Amino acid sequence: MSDFLHVAVGVIRNDLGEVLIALRDKNQHQGGLWEFPGGKVELGESLSDALYREIQEELDLEVLSSSPLLKVEYDYGDKRVLLDVCLVESFQGKAKGKEGQPIRWVSFKKLGNYEFPQGNQEIIRFLQESLS
Repeated sequence: MSDFLHVAVGVIRNDLGEVLIALRDKNQHQGGLWEFPGGKVELGESLSDALYREIQEELDLEVLSSSPLLKVEYDYGDKRVLLDVCLVESFQGKAKGKEGQPIRWVSFKKLGNYEFPQGNQEIIRFLQESLS
């Protein structure tokens, strides 16, 4: 049986309508691929608390408000994930990769130019169809 991971995922948009993506470290699961920022929801932690904590830890941004977008379940074989995706509606700060990870602001149309984990494909389709 594969591990199960509940992940808070943030779709962070700037004033130009671009979304923030980050490159996963090569040593991580699905390493070397681009992702929407976020991370594991800890036991007893709410989705919004996990999202706000992870965005602060990874990007030095303070999330001011967010709302649920969609949930995606995906089985990689060695790991099953529930991606709990939220739209970050407002934030403070200037994004930087605090863990040394490259980050980019990308238009929805250009997300297809980046290689993401398979579990993220449904998120990209949703964004391109619903929010662009």
